[in-house]
Amino acid sequence: MRHAPWASIAILALAFAAALFAPLLAPFDPDDIDVLNRFAPPAWMAGGSAAHLLGTDDLGRDVLSRLLYGARVSMLVAVVCVLSDAVLGTAVGLAAGYLGGWADTLLMRLADVMLALPYLLIALVVVSVLGASLLNVVAIIVALRWAGLSRIVRGETLALKQRDFVALARVGGVSPLAIVLRHILPNVMNSVVVVSTLGVGTVILFESALSFLGVGVPPPTATWGGMVADGRGYIGSAWWVSLFPGLAITAVCLAGNLSGDWLREVLDPKSNRA
Repeated sequence: MRHAPWASIAILALAFAAALFAPLLAPFDPDDIDVLNRFAPPAWMAGGSAAHLLGTDDLGRDVLSRLLYGARVSMLVAVVCVLSDAVLGTAVGLAAGYLGGWADTLLMRLADVMLALPYLLIALVVVSVLGASLLNVVAIIVALRWAGLSRIVRGETLALKQRDFVALARVGGVSPLAIVLRHILPNVMNSVVVVSTLGVGTVILFESALSFLGVGVPPPTATWGGMVADGRGYIGSAWWVSLFPGLAITAVCLAGNLSGDWLREVLDPKSNRA
């Protein structure tokens, strides 16, 4: 633990705390409009006010409040999508690796197709047909991201099922399902945890990109990507509208990647952690 990326862990913990306690921490309702106070600068700038620490946007909405509530969307999407992809990708990888034959061929060709699809273009098409909503964003991300993990789990399963302890369990009459759940699944969980942690930043970035393009979570719900889009036309005069949500996206994505790299080193039995 002495080599743990404590700064990254603190950033992720702060983001989750902001998501959980946004109603208690936010000084204003994120959707309150005050056109008489639009583009108020942050508190430390000339003309700023302590009431709006990070300033206001083009509709007079408090940037800090929207930033806190935007964390709720990003963290919710990240948790739901990462867990769903972990379950789906692990199940597909275990089935393909252990069953082999036509099942392996069919599942892996399906995974190849999913990996070859242009994620953003598919998301734009689906959302334009089904409409923009939080549920549709989550469904799109889950449907597109499970394939990478499934191939990793499948490769490890192919190696594990040739091991002596699996052969002994098979000879002892243990059912295939029990072998997969008791003997193979625990041995692939390290990879699942690492890949899932690394996927947190990717999911948040993808959701923010969809919101930035206007096909993610629809307004007036506060999202980090939507906040960046709201301020892009005023970047020269009201830079704070886009800067702070952009920094939040960057910090959380970087923290997720660094934490995933650390977990990979910790959980890899071959790594040298002396």
